[in-house]
Amino acid sequence: MNHKTFRVGVFVIAIIIFGVLFLFRNFNFFHFSPSEGHDYSNIEHNQKESCLACHQNTKGYSAYHNPKNIGCASCHLGNARSMDKEASHDGMVLIPGNLSDAEKTCGTCHQSELYKIENSLMTTNSGIVAVDKFVFGESNNLDAHYHIKDLKFSAADKHLRDLCANCHLGAQKSEFGEINQLSRGGGCNACHLNYSKEAKLGLDTYLSSNKTVLPTYHPATDIHVNDTHCFGCHSRSSRISTNYMGLQETLLEADAVVNNSDYQVLKDHRVYLKLEEDVHHTKGLLCIDCHSSHEVMGNGKLYAHEEQAVTLQCSDCHFQEKPKTTSYDDLDAESSLVFLHRHYTHTDAPILVAEKDGHPLVNTFVDALGHAYLIGKKDGTLHEIKPQSEVCARDVAHKNVSCSACHSSWTSRCIGCHNQFDADEQHAFDLLSKKYTKGQWKEYVAEFSSDLPALGVREDSDNHSIEPAVPGMILTIDKGSYTGMPEKEVSFHRLYAPNAPHTTTISVRNCESCHVNSAALGYGKGDLQYVMNETYGTWEFTAEYALNSNDSLPEDAWIPFMKAQNSKKPNSTRSDFRPFNLEEQKNILRVGACLQCHDYNSKVMKQSLRVGLSSMINKVSSSCVLPK
Repeated sequence: MNHKTFRVGVFVIAIIIFGVLFLFRNFNFFHFSPSEGHDYSNIEHNQKESCLACHQNTKGYSAYHNPKNIGCASCHLGNARSMDKEASHDGMVLIPGNLSDAEKTCGTCHQSELYKIENSLMTTNSGIVAVDKFVFGESNNLDAHYHIKDLKFSAADKHLRDLCANCHLGAQKSEFGEINQLSRGGGCNACHLNYSKEAKLGLDTYLSSNKTVLPTYHPATDIHVNDTHCFGCHSRSSRISTNYMGLQETLLEADAVVNNSDYQVLKDHRVYLKLEEDVHHTKGLLCIDCHSSHEVMGNGKLYAHEEQAVTLQCSDCHFQEKPKTTSYDDLDAESSLVFLHRHYTHTDAPILVAEKDGHPLVNTFVDALGHAYLIGKKDGTLHEIKPQSEVCARDVAHKNVSCSACHSSWTSRCIGCHNQFDADEQHAFDLLSKKYTKGQWKEYVAEFSSDLPALGVREDSDNHSIEPAVPGMILTIDKGSYTGMPEKEVSFHRLYAPNAPHTTTISVRNCESCHVNSAALGYGKGDLQYVMNETYGTWEFTAEYALNSNDSLPEDAWIPFMKAQNSKKPNSTRSDFRPFNLEEQKNILRVGACLQCHDYNSKVMKQSLRVGLSSMINKVSSSCVLPK
């Protein structure tokens, strides 16, 4: 080797060593960051923020919200360049994430997410407002768009302010502390705020010391959403959260169930009877294992009602033959970030997607053998997803029956509701303004119960499906008590509502529970009997509840027994959801007549499922006794 070659070799080696040292020293410069390739802003903060001069050695931050990366002022604002206590706290936001300040705090990085949230039903409450205004006679459109923050003081608006306006994301979180059963609103905090044991202890010490002992543990802001985050709002109205846990609300007082293990008392002192919990809950699955950020935060579009915003279907996971999937490389920015934050590794496996809108279910994958799995977001447990049973919705008769119509073990029922305004109530509380006022709407309920859901028809121009229904609004409203004419302007409504019970069970309701069940058909609970003579049979019904004087129907009914309905009178809280019409009732009960003699598992009944009952009717035996 000559001298020149040696010098070139030394120079090349030196360049390589220098490059390696540069890469090692500046690893973070090349390392993937959440903002890289995603809809995130570059975060620039003053590396010498004054905040940490007092708040030293604080811990507990999530990796992506560590002050080392984004500073303190990115979330809390204030004057982070001043060393003076008062000046540095000027303009500071103690509890960032409320929608009132989210544009300046969370929204500086999460612009897309903030836009979606601000247009979501959890923020606008549009469906709740629309239905309430409809029953109060202030609107004739169940699908009109509203925003809860725009409420004034009409009778319906005051009703919402007094009884409903607590549960929306725009409600301010004004006190320190974790999200619990009593929490309502809080913007981004509602889902993303988490307190560790150390953070809770530090907060308790800080408050008990008259705010002199500063906490050393900061609560985390992350994607680890648990069911308590959902519970505060979703344990009301259709009571999805409590249903999922297997809890049915009662009218009992807490004192009445002391030491009774059949009941559970919530933090707000409501008493719940323990029933069968959802099968997914028994497996330890969280709400967000199914309802991902794409549904929970919305997609930025305005929807009239919640079922329009929910695009996930049971069949997306429990598919029939071949599932719809996407690849890791084709994930959208939001899904990629969830994948990253969850530390998932299935980058080479197909990922299930929702058929309706194509959003990926990033905690699922399909292996090389075609078996699907779900990674539980609570603890990372791997759950094999079972495919649909071969009998599920494969036949002519039940192809339009929703999964929940058969697989829901129970749902809540509420009847005998009366709404009246008490003008003399001195301690009324306006849930929207968070202020005490005089005069309040009060709701009186006759009974809470539970049973298999009734069934109704979701109908549009293209198709129709059979879905669960509950007596959503069988109620009287004394509107005159608000306008100064008590009992002179009282309206009565018999409106059932479509329902997603969230009491899913592996076993299904049997044939008789639909075809020989008065409550399922909409007549209300009672005794439904098929009386036969030698030539024909007749259905007879005896209601369990007394007739309501307003419309002469049983208190819990949806429709009259085997009579044509008043097509001009609304009977549902949705414009596209209705009870069974007379012809549909007859068809359902015709099967019920067959079940009087034929077992549901018999050859003839199975054949009727394959070819349809109308084809079988023409071949019936002379001994068959069909309805008149």
